[in-house]
Amino acid sequence: MSAGATKAMHPPRRARARRGEGEKLRTQIVDAASRLLVETGDEDAVSIRAVADAVGVTPPSIYLHFADKNELIFAVCERYFDELDRVTTAAAAEADDPVESLILRGRAYVKFGLGNPEPYRVLFMRKPTDTPITFQYEKIMSSSAFGHLRDAVAGAVEAGRIEGDPMLVSLYLWSVVHGITSLVISKPSFPWPEIDGLIDDIVRSALFGVIRRV
Repeated sequence: MSAGATKAMHPPRRARARRGEGEKLRTQIVDAASRLLVETGDEDAVSIRAVADAVGVTPPSIYLHFADKNELIFAVCERYFDELDRVTTAAAAEADDPVESLILRGRAYVKFGLGNPEPYRVLFMRKPTDTPITFQYEKIMSSSAFGHLRDAVAGAVEAGRIEGDPMLVSLYLWSVVHGITSLVISKPSFPWPEIDGLIDDIVRSALFGVIRRV
């Protein structure tokens, strides 16, 4: 094998990070793991060695920032959680009516999950024993994504458009959009009807159950 081919297979290792560059390297590690997760669509393909090779460091360098692969994968998925909040908040802002805004938020949630199936599966469809404790409760409840949903529901209740306890209604609506998202991800070969129409019908039907009737 030629020297050129050897270099192509094994990219040169980067120089040791200078003082103060540790956070930059951590970001590059998460960037590389994120790319691999999207490109492969399979968290099993995102190995510590593959990430190290993509960044140009040795595997032990990864462990200076992450205890194990699981911690790294959830650092990647935390970014997707933040992006989910951005996408759903932007969608909800397109309507002034609080009920229509919730419908747009729910539609955006499902479409984001279907567009990012592997990060979504890791975040919300793993066994509890494979999920860090903080991602089982604390990070979700304190996240901007859930907080903004709860605020939107509370606003709709205050406006007299829907009724119920904002926390319970938020959990109810989240259960609805998660249900269809997880089903389509886990059963892609099922003969689903046209997905946009299905999403709208499900979200609107869910909200019909809490809309305040005068």
